[in-house]
Amino acid sequence: MAASSPRVASPVERLVARYDPSVFHIGRPRARIRISGPGLDAQDIVIAGETTNVRPAESHRPDAELVADADTWERLATDVRDGMAAFRSGQLRIRHDLHLGIGFLAATSATDGPGRLRIRSVETSRGVISTFEAGTGDPALLIHGLGATKASFLPTIAALAPSYRTIAVDLPDFGDSAKPLTGTYDAAYFARAMTALLDALGLERAHVIGNSMGGRVAIEVGLRNPERVGRLVLLAPSLAWLRPRRWAAALRFVPTQLGLVQPAPRPLVEKIVRNMIPGADNEWTSAGIDEFLRSYLTPSGRAAFYAAARHIYLEEPWGPSGFWTRLPSLQPSALFVWGRRDRLVPLAFARHVREALPHSEHLELDCGHVPQLERPREAHDAMRRFLS
Repeated sequence: MAASSPRVASPVERLVARYDPSVFHIGRPRARIRISGPGLDAQDIVIAGETTNVRPAESHRPDAELVADADTWERLATDVRDGMAAFRSGQLRIRHDLHLGIGFLAATSATDGPGRLRIRSVETSRGVISTFEAGTGDPALLIHGLGATKASFLPTIAALAPSYRTIAVDLPDFGDSAKPLTGTYDAAYFARAMTALLDALGLERAHVIGNSMGGRVAIEVGLRNPERVGRLVLLAPSLAWLRPRRWAAALRFVPTQLGLVQPAPRPLVEKIVRNMIPGADNEWTSAGIDEFLRSYLTPSGRAAFYAAARHIYLEEPWGPSGFWTRLPSLQPSALFVWGRRDRLVPLAFARHVREALPHSEHLELDCGHVPQLERPREAHDAMRRFLS
């Protein structure tokens, strides 16, 4: 009687066999990641500490889901290069939780060396800060905008990692960082957290790249601690309003703790958000919406969102501590990237910045509020040129 052929491990089993927990801190005791797609029997990977188990997919929604066809999964299981290439090309979709999805890809890539993508939580004097880190060379700190997470800089990590040690962060109270609910949520609060992160990583200085609110935080780091900053790249940065703020008086007395209460059921919130954002069928946009909802649908996430948004609106433009009064004292060299179709930070702000910082550099792109996602080639080419 002929001997039976040995069983061939499935793509999911081969991926799990490569799982390296030192690369990925999941940030919770247990997580369930679903592997699915056309021509594939869906399976759940349960991660608990340093152990992983493969189980048949359950009926309830997983913490994260990675979707690709059977051929793509076979290639990922066979080729030990980073699965991020499949994600960036659109062959692989990640839903619900990019932190978990990207972390799983990094931990199963089987690539070695100090520049490999790592997902970890860093203990700082300002609490735990979650990071994506890749590359070697001069460090570059990447700071996301309001309602976003470190995942909004994944294309930037890919673009800069060959030459720089890129460190994309979740600001305190956002994404997977600590949520103490005791912060002031203004630019100074976040800037102190960024210098605490540099201290915890043993970095004397770093280039700082920020988008939207993250751009405002980057400016604040440069104003407060210029010796810690190499160069600044400011992507549609939030700036203090120059026009009258008709709701300012009322907003000062609205407690942001109201965010601890969710006034609408989750399905309704999701529907409203997806209907409000154009291009929600785009994979990057869909992933960004998932990240926003993941934070906003938690009490602490809502409170932080409302508090940070209020500080952006209420920031004083003039006076001894006013933003536009202080801006001319910014010492690090700065590149400002503006979107001609940006509805949140209009291009008209560029004129005021040039008056305050005549030696700053400026780039206008045909995009909205997130240049690194909407015009990645042009934005990253400009970053590389400016930083080098």
